[in-house]
Amino acid sequence: MSPDQSAEQARRAVETVWRMEWPRLVAGLTRVVGDIDAAEELAQDALVAALEQWPRDGVPPNPGGWLMLTAKHRAIDRVRRNQTFARKLAELGHELVTEQPDSPEPDNAVEDDLLRMMFTACHPVLPEQARVALTLRLLGGLTTEEIARAFVVTESTVAQRIVRAKRTIAAKRVPYEVPGSDELPERLNSVLAVVYLIFNEGYSATTGNDWVRFELCQDALRLGRVLAELLPAEPEVHGLVALLELQASRLPARTGPANDVVLLADQNRSRWDRLLIRRGLAALGRANAVARDRSLPPGSYALQAAIAAVHAMAATPGDTDWRRIAGLYAVLAERFPSPIVELNRAVAVSKVHGPAAGLDLVDTLVTAGVLDTYHLRYAVRGDLLVQLDRYEEARAEFTRAAELTGNKAERALLLDRAAASARRASVAGEIRSGGT
Repeated sequence: MSPDQSAEQARRAVETVWRMEWPRLVAGLTRVVGDIDAAEELAQDALVAALEQWPRDGVPPNPGGWLMLTAKHRAIDRVRRNQTFARKLAELGHELVTEQPDSPEPDNAVEDDLLRMMFTACHPVLPEQARVALTLRLLGGLTTEEIARAFVVTESTVAQRIVRAKRTIAAKRVPYEVPGSDELPERLNSVLAVVYLIFNEGYSATTGNDWVRFELCQDALRLGRVLAELLPAEPEVHGLVALLELQASRLPARTGPANDVVLLADQNRSRWDRLLIRRGLAALGRANAVARDRSLPPGSYALQAAIAAVHAMAATPGDTDWRRIAGLYAVLAERFPSPIVELNRAVAVSKVHGPAAGLDLVDTLVTAGVLDTYHLRYAVRGDLLVQLDRYEEARAEFTRAAELTGNKAERALLLDRAAASARRASVAGEIRSGGT
């Protein structure tokens, strides 16, 4: 291999290691220096050093350990300039004396740092959008440009959200720690909600040209798996991982050759990822087992995962056990009531008791004035109306749904369905005219 090829290989190694080690670096350095901004700067300094030295000297045996040790050396220079960090300087000095670049940090230290960072980035004191941006930045390793592209906002908007989030953490003195048992349920719910939101945006993008954003789904899956390793006694963590694994198994079949939307009933199930299905079913089993051990009922994510599991185990759409799905949605609606759960339950009920029964549930939402700006309420109602041969009404519902969605691929599908409903209404009208 030529020197140029070796240097290029080293540069690629730096980029790969950087994405993999970024969360651990920032989390560990935040513990050491007590400041997220400073930790990010030190991690960047270590990256620059790697880009300078690895192409020349080769990739070290333990790249992550090399980056962490280099960053800590930079931290020594930083804290020396501030007398108030005398204690931190002593701690760093001890770590540098005892730590070798080729010796990885103990697993429990890395896990503790990652868990602290996750609870800090997802603290309830931060607005939801700020939690998402900060989590993707610190734990997903995404740049502000990548986050902006994923959520179709400007880079400056993402940067401002991250800056404000860090300022809020400092101003509110949010502790860099895992909350105690009295605070854990509320705080954990916030963490799980952010991971779920990131996955959902990847699974069905709210805006942009692409319906599926695989990178966001992968980031959410990775974060969920990390949480499951760090908090094995929390059933809802396993429930969320089960849901994400099972939903992600369908990703290869959710879009067609022209990046068009492929709905569940039309998907080629041979393209579903069987490994992810097995992983999801195993995670669901763990969620149920841990819940039983703690005498807890299934949580929201575990119930949703159970519904996804029924779909995953059906070889064809006709094999789907809709009665079981409707029952699970009934439990979900009773324990975790929400209009969106009711909308999904309406679909399941329609499969068991007919489209009129499903339409009655949707019309209850309409009468209550909920989900008025949610495009899927109109899409579901349109689909039920088609099944009842009420094509002109269905056309209006699909058209309204298309107006409300911000996703180009989904809008195209809804407009196609509106046009199809209009054609069927016309044919039905002609048949009625011919029969008079």
